[in-house]
Amino acid sequence: MPEQLSVFELVANASIVVQAIMASLLLASVVSWVMIFQRWFTLRRALRTVTEFEEHFWSGIDLRKLYSELSSAGDAQGIETVFVAGFKEFTRMSEQSGTDRETIMAGVQRAMRIAVNREEERLEAHLPFLATVGSTSPYVGLFGTVWGIMNSFRSLANMSQATLASVAPGISEALIATAIGLFAAIPAVIGYNRFSARVETIMKRYEAFSDELVGILERAAHSKK
Repeated sequence: MPEQLSVFELVANASIVVQAIMASLLLASVVSWVMIFQRWFTLRRALRTVTEFEEHFWSGIDLRKLYSELSSAGDAQGIETVFVAGFKEFTRMSEQSGTDRETIMAGVQRAMRIAVNREEERLEAHLPFLATVGSTSPYVGLFGTVWGIMNSFRSLANMSQATLASVAPGISEALIATAIGLFAAIPAVIGYNRFSARVETIMKRYEAFSDELVGILERAAHSKK
């Protein structure tokens, strides 16, 4: 019974083009896994920060005291940066003489909107790469498979008698490229979908908090008139 070739031997005997495709897919897979773990920790920390900050915010603490704590610490992150940006703009514009309530609140909303957009960009970092890997890796692997199968059939021209055993190794090594492409794509797609939904959930909480803070600051501005 003929000895079966191992996967390593099939990869080692593949053509340079197929080997290059396999190497690029493996590299993309490794980078994807690094980004998946990095995004998982980042979004998990962001969600925990939202929950803890909202509990602290609604505990009845004075907003000026909370702003002073976050400003002096200098390590505000996530939803804390949204609060700091909004309250800082509210304080700055309130101290300007002759500024009406509508102008103050427009400035507060603009400052918080900018902070929310920056946080969204930070939370969505690396997600486009995962989307690219997930959508293109199967096709890159398929290209390697087609190239390998094409070389296998071209080699038949030099054989007087073609058998399945003569082309099977070439076809097998070509199919490995498709397998590696799927191996790179599947985790990337799952990670992208999962993290995109998580980012959307976090951003909705940011926007809801921004609306609530605008209402609180608007009542405070009205009471000063």
